[in-house]
Amino acid sequence: MQAHPPLRLLVADLDGTLLCDGSSFETRALSARTISSLNRAHEAGIGIAVATARPVRTAWDIVHQIPVDACVYLNGALIDTSPQSSDYDMLTSQTQEGYDHLLRFGFPSSRAAEVCRNLVEAIPGLRVGVVMNDKRYTNFDIRVLWAHEECHITDFSTLPPGYADKIIIFPYPEQIQHLQAVLPPDFEPHVSEGIMWMLMNPKANKAHALKTLCARQDVPLASVAAFGDDAIDISMMRMAGIGVAVSNAIPDVLNEADQICPSNNEDGVAQWIDAALEASR
Repeated sequence: MQAHPPLRLLVADLDGTLLCDGSSFETRALSARTISSLNRAHEAGIGIAVATARPVRTAWDIVHQIPVDACVYLNGALIDTSPQSSDYDMLTSQTQEGYDHLLRFGFPSSRAAEVCRNLVEAIPGLRVGVVMNDKRYTNFDIRVLWAHEECHITDFSTLPPGYADKIIIFPYPEQIQHLQAVLPPDFEPHVSEGIMWMLMNPKANKAHALKTLCARQDVPLASVAAFGDDAIDISMMRMAGIGVAVSNAIPDVLNEADQICPSNNEDGVAQWIDAALEASR
């Protein structure tokens, strides 16, 4: 299972891939085996990166249990190429001038508010929100989906000035066809776990983030193994030298993968890493 050329960077999605499932979103977690395997890989000189759709607030505690060399948050809207140089306040600040290791790919909050207003006008009852500065501004109580998450209820008549990271949409099944017809052309849509639609800056995606990380770290894309389970991971997996799907991945991801490892609940990524390290001896 040894990569050729030699493996230099592992990039993994979190939910459904690196994390074991839990009874709720908040209880998804890294297993002891996964933490151990990632530490062993890092000690062997292989870089570790996480690429997640999560914002900093819900990913911070997770990624700091492992030896990460880079973190991609918000599906690529925020890239931290040197996590050891960052703290939480730095990552969630509106202005990141002077921090060369932080890259943000967002859009003006005024445009985000305009898009949300237009979507709700076109599709009454559509549940929408904006993620900005690690806060959610929504037109519904997001706790109906995530019991312990907070949001600021708004009609999008205004949002704080600055740059937003993404627009989130939770359409009901009967709204999806209409939604597809009214999506704004200046955003790139992504769907996560089949329920959350995300409208992003076209550069805010995991493939662009991986390309950016490799350029910053002088790592050939051919020396990367990328792990995922959902549609938003496909572009990253295609770009990497080895695209690995966990066996619980959706069919489109399984079909695109170069290799398939056991499921997230079987520590599939850890099993793949252990086998790769053993094969490289």
